[in-house]
Amino acid sequence: MDLATFWFMLIAVLWTGYFVLEGFDFGVAMLMEKVGKGDRGRRTALNTIGPVWDGNEVWLLTAGGAMFAAFPEWYATLFSGFYFPLLLILLALIVRAVAIEYRGKIDDDTWRRRWDWIIMGSAWVPAILWGVAFANIVRGVPIDETFTYTGGFFNLLSPYALLGGATTLALFLSHGAIFLSLKTNGVVRERSEAVARQMAPIALTIAGVFAVWTQLMYSAVWWTWIPVAVAALGLATAVVAGRLGRYGYAFTGNAVAIAFAVVLLYGSLYPNVMPSSTDPAFSLTVENASSTDYTLTVMTWVALILTPVVLVYQGWTYWVFRRRLSAENIPEHSSLKFLKK
Repeated sequence: MDLATFWFMLIAVLWTGYFVLEGFDFGVAMLMEKVGKGDRGRRTALNTIGPVWDGNEVWLLTAGGAMFAAFPEWYATLFSGFYFPLLLILLALIVRAVAIEYRGKIDDDTWRRRWDWIIMGSAWVPAILWGVAFANIVRGVPIDETFTYTGGFFNLLSPYALLGGATTLALFLSHGAIFLSLKTNGVVRERSEAVARQMAPIALTIAGVFAVWTQLMYSAVWWTWIPVAVAALGLATAVVAGRLGRYGYAFTGNAVAIAFAVVLLYGSLYPNVMPSSTDPAFSLTVENASSTDYTLTVMTWVALILTPVVLVYQGWTYWVFRRRLSAENIPEHSSLKFLKK
């Protein structure tokens, strides 16, 4: 295996980690009102991701940085051609971070309520647009001989791309509901379990259609039927386990489905990194979009040294904050007590 292919696979792993971990962050935020039904309930839901949401975004930063360093042509074409949707995602992530930090700064119900709606809205935007973006990457977009995107915004809104957005939305909603079922007690847990039982079959249906469409239309290799089958098995496990009240198995199944959906997308792409719908000869590939061997060698050593450290640290964080939360354990406006001292 050459280094360019290795980094193509490593970038797929980084995106997998991001979607599996940030996926339930988005899901929890989108479901705050549905499962919270009051300030304490919403705070309970938000507190389940409070210690980890910013750490989960490290996977996005690392994936973007790896693309920039390992495949600069891919990075340049992608971020210039998808400028508007990626800008919307970036703004949503920034606004979400501000909203999480600011919602408890003033002891006012209206203040907190407005920030809660901003948190929810800023989760819906990336949950949909990430699916649209990756579906377009797999489908192919207009790229000329200079590797420049020549289409417009509406080129990105094909039926396949919109189905991709619906797929990530459904998967993240299901992921978030199952996560809340594992991390909360009381009324919030009961509502989360109800949502999880509703969303898991919907996610299985939508993701199944998207996966089969991807395999039949955009994959040139037979082996990508394997991740299709594994992802379907994972979602089926989430459905059955949710019905039986085994949400640990349901969460694992949903996470496996998200991971193998990424495997399907990247497996369908290779050896391309961004196909051209104008002319296949203009496609960006692992070979013509990569950096020099020296750059990739240095990056590989850095990744081999630092990646285990990041994994251990993040795993420790999840272990420390592993206990369930309930609305009864959260006093009124507890975040303000610290500010008054």
